[in-house]
Amino acid sequence: MARLVYATICSLDGYVNDAQGEFDWAQPDEQLHDHFTDLARTIGTYLYGRRMHETMVVWEDLYGTPVLPPHLRTFAEAWVASDKVVYSGTLDEPGIPRARIEREFDADDVRHLKDRADRDLGIGGPTLAAHALTAGLVDEIQLAVVPAIVGAGTRALPDGLRLDLELLEHRTFPQGSVLLRYAVR
Repeated sequence: MARLVYATICSLDGYVNDAQGEFDWAQPDEQLHDHFTDLARTIGTYLYGRRMHETMVVWEDLYGTPVLPPHLRTFAEAWVASDKVVYSGTLDEPGIPRARIEREFDADDVRHLKDRADRDLGIGGPTLAAHALTAGLVDEIQLAVVPAIVGAGTRALPDGLRLDLELLEHRTFPQGSVLLRYAVR
């Protein structure tokens, strides 16, 4: 059985973007990016909402860019090699290979996907992750907390969620980010 991993970058006050929807303050340094590349190599399938899919699809285009720095190229290679399930009521086509559209999030379908998968699953986007967290599907949470306070935006973790966690890892990175990696008990 595969694990479902929710990994995201967030501000110190817990937001993945600011009140204007921007996340330029969250650019990872090369070492943090390498961490996410290592994680991407373990992921067989990503689960995304429409907005996260539209954000991440750029890696499909970057994959073929000859001047891409090596640390970005290795992430693009790992990301392109994974399958994607995009939950959207508005998209007709995912626009990239190895991706399919599902109209709504179904916890039982995700449980079956976890049971059948031979590689871990990643879930991206706080709105979709909130559904999975609430349904008890997430096995691991990775928060890369960057040294910024943005005051408002989209929360990395949903209000009202209660989980017991076990710290698996904590690391600091050169630009001051801190990775917090937890197993959900």
